[in-house]
Amino acid sequence: MSRLTLCCCIWLLSLPAWGSDQVIELATRPGVTERYVLIEPANPVASVILFAGGEGELAISPQTGIGRETDNFLVRTRQQWAAAGFQVAVVDTPSDDAGRDSADYAHDMLQVAADLQRRHALPVWLVGTSRGTTSATAVALADRSGQIHGLVLSSSIVVGDGSVSDFALEKLHMPVLLVHHRHDSCRVTPYDLAAALPARLGAATAQALLTFDGGISEGPACKALAHHGYNGIEDQVVSQVSQWIKTH
Repeated sequence: MSRLTLCCCIWLLSLPAWGSDQVIELATRPGVTERYVLIEPANPVASVILFAGGEGELAISPQTGIGRETDNFLVRTRQQWAAAGFQVAVVDTPSDDAGRDSADYAHDMLQVAADLQRRHALPVWLVGTSRGTTSATAVALADRSGQIHGLVLSSSIVVGDGSVSDFALEKLHMPVLLVHHRHDSCRVTPYDLAAALPARLGAATAQALLTFDGGISEGPACKALAHHGYNGIEDQVVSQVSQWIKTH
């Protein structure tokens, strides 16, 4: 695909502490666009692409920015990732609603990675939470050109449709970090099954499991303000994950 088809539109929204939320729109496939919110701090050390849970539909618009899933762990902490020194991309679903584990979806997200690297020639990490772990894993496995440096899977789906355990994890050749709350009671993200995922990774792959406790659990078990979404311990989680990324 030529660079002419990768034209992008940029809208500038509010100016928080660590940089503005910019809405970027990329033409990724014929007739298809991908929007993401970009945060560019001064002198970033790496880039992170954040994949929200649920259906991943954030309804990003140039006028209002992120319109849905604003409570999602990765969405609500996006400024904290920027404060930790990362160029941040919070991705929406493609305009044609390509499935999270489809080749078209992976193609579009790798175009986001390429766009980030054009802005800053830095390692790109994929960070998914809940249903976003399906997306992040699929994109990491689809990368054939070494665009993706590492993978972080938070509150991983390990039961049912989109389960991370159904992917060929042994084919990952990049650092992989698993993040989970010990008391996550969502039926599709049980801690014990998620904790077994590192054993599926290749021996040459740098890997770790970060287990968290504490915080506040409110509302349904699979929603963002339960232990599933690290409610009340966001600073701790972002800090420890950021440190692991920076050391790998």
